[in-house]
Amino acid sequence: MSKLIFFALLGLAVVLWYKHQANKRVRDASKPADKPVENMVRCAQCGVNLPRSEAILSQGKFYCCEAHRQGAPDA
Repeated sequence: MSKLIFFALLGLAVVLWYKHQANKRVRDASKPADKPVENMVRCAQCGVNLPRSEAILSQGKFYCCEAHRQGAPDA
């Protein structure tokens, strides 16, 4: 009888350990990927801050959109 209880507890321990590992994998997979830090720049026309990759560079100045780039006074 003690062998039966031992194997039942051993089986229960294996099942609980397996479920714990499966939940750990799901939590790790659901983490959002870290985005690299990006420099922010200010629009020369309106002053809004935006990521450098989304900005338009013209004559050494950054703009938030094409309309602001075209509407900027020439320096």
